[in-house]
Amino acid sequence: MISADEALDLVLRATTRLAAHEVPIIDSVGFIVAEDVVAPDPHPSYRASVKDGYAVVASDGPGVYPVITKSRAGSDGVGVVVESCTVVYVTTGGPIPEGADAVIQVEDTKPYSSTSNHSSMVEILTKVSPGTDIRAVGCDIKKGATVLKAGEKIGSSEIGLLATVGVTHVKVYPKPSIAVLSTGDELVNPDTKFLNRGHIRDSNRSMLFAACMQEKCNLVDFGIVPDNEKHLNSVLDEVFSSPIDVLITSGGVSMGDRDFVKPLLEKRGTMHFSKVNIKPGKPITFTEISVQRKNENFARKCLAFGLPGNPASCLVCFHLFVLPAIRHLSGWLNTHPPRILTRLAQPVKSDSHRPEFHRAVVRFEVDNGYGHPGFVAESTGFQMSSRLLSMKANALLELPRTASIIPAGSLVPAVLISDTPSFSLGRIENSMNFLSSSLDSSSQIVNVEKNIDNESHSSRIKVGILTVSDTVSLGNGPDRSGPRAISVVNSASEKLGGTPVLTTAVVPDEVEKIKNILQKWSDIDKLDLILTLGGTGFTPRDVTPEATKSVIEKETPGLLFVMLQESLKITPFAMLSRAAAGIRRGTLIINMPGNPNAVAECMDALLPALKHALKQIKGDKREKHPKHVPHAEAKPTDTWEQSFKQASTQSGCSC
Repeated sequence: MISADEALDLVLRATTRLAAHEVPIIDSVGFIVAEDVVAPDPHPSYRASVKDGYAVVASDGPGVYPVITKSRAGSDGVGVVVESCTVVYVTTGGPIPEGADAVIQVEDTKPYSSTSNHSSMVEILTKVSPGTDIRAVGCDIKKGATVLKAGEKIGSSEIGLLATVGVTHVKVYPKPSIAVLSTGDELVNPDTKFLNRGHIRDSNRSMLFAACMQEKCNLVDFGIVPDNEKHLNSVLDEVFSSPIDVLITSGGVSMGDRDFVKPLLEKRGTMHFSKVNIKPGKPITFTEISVQRKNENFARKCLAFGLPGNPASCLVCFHLFVLPAIRHLSGWLNTHPPRILTRLAQPVKSDSHRPEFHRAVVRFEVDNGYGHPGFVAESTGFQMSSRLLSMKANALLELPRTASIIPAGSLVPAVLISDTPSFSLGRIENSMNFLSSSLDSSSQIVNVEKNIDNESHSSRIKVGILTVSDTVSLGNGPDRSGPRAISVVNSASEKLGGTPVLTTAVVPDEVEKIKNILQKWSDIDKLDLILTLGGTGFTPRDVTPEATKSVIEKETPGLLFVMLQESLKITPFAMLSRAAAGIRRGTLIINMPGNPNAVAECMDALLPALKHALKQIKGDKREKHPKHVPHAEAKPTDTWEQSFKQASTQSGCSC
């Protein structure tokens, strides 16, 4: 099995944007711009008034002046020239006559009665500077300015912008054509009123159709196909002879004797993976198929996703793998699912064998119970993959593989799959009833408190996770290392000696910005542990070690040695790391790699000693140093970690 990150990388590498075409702007809503759009003319194309008032010569100052004409929005006032000691009445958006260099708002004037020949007079009450309340030519949009960049999504405001600059057609990436089918002898159509024994209504097809319709895809329904190899093969022939870009099937991808989807797809193309190490959704299949259709002298690529039959598994896999592929085909620049950090409203039991995508409702609360605004996640209850009720969710919590309970209040990464609700759910205390029905009686909850702020300081470890990346900081790519590090830290509360309280940030690869965060977290926020992610290699922009060395007061080379030793087991490129580690006042700072898997490997290697290290930094000498085990006494097969644990046991060290 491969990880979810590896699976998504394979999907996106196999996906190529569809060829762009031009459409009328009114038909482009929801599409991605394929090339930059520039303004052919300036906007406004004339000097315009910002307010209702009088166009004046600013140097004239206060006084009584004749109103020689009126200039309303449109063509009024054309050819009029304002000379000193004359004014022109103008409306908002009206052209500014030649000679005028400022506008006095109506509120700063009053009518003036006169017996002169002028039809009207006005008294100007204040003095203004040249340029006051005048929109200059091109002040909003200059001629030749880029108004939409390639990769931007078109919405209502973008349509208005295109119309403003006179662009009536725009080049966009088309939406893919998608075929959807369900497999299974047990399935019947949703409109079946009376179910026979062993039959269930097909929910997956309707669900997938709805999800694809939200992306404005072109859809083809191939219905329900029974678990018959010959019949399914015939339907696949029909599917691949039609002009589709993506095939989505549900069911028939597990290990049953009548699960034919996987072998039939594998015969037709390159199967990139057939199992992913996630829960739910392990048996998902992804195949890249080259199709030569009639009347075409070139082969087309079709992406085939075999999703599991259980509804929750099906929809989770759609959001994690299919949706990014659809968006990549449609021209999106950042196709990864959006992620946030959220606090758990209640303790959650994760899976001990696979990383889990736990369905939840995430809401934003001004007071989330922890002293500051933030997101709070409420579990949808039983997480069985057949239970579609668990998918009444707007987020998938990324829970690490762990045998322990993740405490309430823990920060976990979450993949957003729909909008956050506008209503307020129950408080954290009211959600504790979830435990009685979802956790088995033998489960032991570790460090669960209704309010983390009630915990003693000694049971809290303040950890900062700093992602150093130009790409992530500019919004051009997702932060993969950060969520992985959060998961590792959250699942290691016992080994760290307390419940982690996490602070996270992202900065570009710039020494000063990295230093500023490290100094603030160390000196002001007084964090116990800071993990930096990325920027430790050989490229010119890799400057994290330089920033770290400039702020630490004591170096800790042993930590770096252990990380290097562990990483070299995986790749020889680990020797290229320039990572730094050290202590600043009461804070331990460690440079980690930017690769998500390497972060987990390095943290696992350091965890046996970190609790002891953090206590020593705080001046706690109650724990003895681990007794040194001579090489002669150590078993040849002992790993360094086994030796450490053995020495700790002999010395009575509890870490």
